Amino acid sequence: MLAFVFPGQGSQAVGMGKAFHDASPAARAVFEQADAALGVPLTRVMFEGPERELALTANTQPAVLTASVAAAAACAERGLTPALVAGHSLGEYSALVVAGALQLADAVRVVRRRGEFMQEAVPVGTGAMAAIMGLSLDAVEAVCRESAQGEVAEVANINSAAQIVIAGHARAVERAVALAGQRGGKKSVLLPVSAPFHCALMKPAADRLAAELRGVTVAAPRIPVVRNVDAGVTRSASDVVPLLLSQVASPVRWTDCVARLAAEGATTFVEVGPGRVLTALTRRIVDGARAFSVEDPASLDKTLAAVKA
Repeated sequence: MLAFVFPGQGSQAVGMGKAFHDASPAARAVFEQADAALGVPLTRVMFEGPERELALTANTQPAVLTASVAAAAACAERGLTPALVAGHSLGEYSALVVAGALQLADAVRVVRRRGEFMQEAVPVGTGAMAAIMGLSLDAVEAVCRESAQGEVAEVANINSAAQIVIAGHARAVERAVALAGQRGGKKSVLLPVSAPFHCALMKPAADRLAAELRGVTVAAPRIPVVRNVDAGVTRSASDVVPLLLSQVASPVRWTDCVARLAAEGATTFVEVGPGRVLTALTRRIVDGARAFSVEDPASLDKTLAAVKA
């Protein structure tokens, strides 16, 4: 059984998606729809940069979404379609679009606002994120509790058994990084991010996002979607909005998501969209997983050959 997984913010790069735009009519249509929905030439920023403009959260989120959905459209043109889908953070919106639960035009508008709301929730410099390596989830949670000291320090992404990302107030995160090293963590590094995503500091962003999602038409997904908040499976329209709102200030339980895809029967995992981070994580999470990435026509050719082999 084939599962598609979709990347989140951080996978962006100038030029992403252009090869699919030039080679695939279905992908080109996705880019055109996104530009029309936003009323701005998003594809110009994606294809030409500058990088600092693409790195703005309000551009990054719709750009990664658009590149991912376009790549999925190119896959479908070649007969590569999933039985299950999931996405990492922002990538959950890509998964919902490909599953038919959200319309692309609605999704790009919502994630642009989501990016703005998340950026504005915490003043620049107030928050931070860090990757903690080599400690168990329980140990990282203990480090966060002891480091908070009245501020926020929380688990934000559980990417694999060996990589857990934390977020919160900058001083609390710095204390957690230092304490993790004392507790035997192999390596802990502050991440170059613009806001402390997926922690309690994002609650104001979730509240503002609720108003945006209220006006969006939601359908039952045609393909089951494994969601970030609890690794449950979304099969009904009524689950979509509440869980997207919960996701903003809750940890991304990616290890559990990939394990749930496997439990639902997935044996082949294809990362669809820019980057290859999820492909590497999948191989760490699921023993013996067949994991591939599709970000351009050449990698699509390789994946098709491997899947059919």
